[in-house]
Amino acid sequence: MKTSNELLIEDLINRTKDVLNEANLLLQLKTNQLNWKASENEWSILECIEHLNRYGDFYIPEITQRIAAAEQKGESLIFKSGLLGNYFAESMLPKEKLNKINTFKSMNPLGSNLDKSTLEKFIAQQKQMLDLLQKARKIDLNKIKTSISISKLIKLKLGDTFRVVIYHNQRHIVQAKRVQERMYEKEGV
Repeated sequence: MKTSNELLIEDLINRTKDVLNEANLLLQLKTNQLNWKASENEWSILECIEHLNRYGDFYIPEITQRIAAAEQKGESLIFKSGLLGNYFAESMLPKEKLNKINTFKSMNPLGSNLDKSTLEKFIAQQKQMLDLLQKARKIDLNKIKTSISISKLIKLKLGDTFRVVIYHNQRHIVQAKRVQERMYEKEGV
């Protein structure tokens, strides 16, 4: 993938705003609805969101630190995705039929005791992400590298890291909306 830094950031801002809007809509549901599950081995809406919070707890500080340490004024106006970064990002995009991806035990919220504060934390994280995207306008998305949650040894370009995190957020918001649809079908709404 090759695009201008500005177009990439605008796209990611729009995607994050969409996720934020969906999260605010979910906040209107009752806690028991947010915790509803189709089966004991499937995630509730809040478990989908808690999964994202756990990744946000890693990536938001990581991105913040890398941006703070970066030199202002990026040299490259074009972002060229790395091979691994593009693979990770593309695999996160929501699809019509979501392919199941196993999650690490530490990132699996199944069985967690959750309430609306889970959604409130996620909304706060999305606002932080929007702020980070604004700051990223002033730096080279190719040069800045971030660690990833599965290994400190693997580094991705900042542009790819943003793509992975934001596409992952979209993926699980789609999953949460599908849980909501199934709940309404079950309730006959």
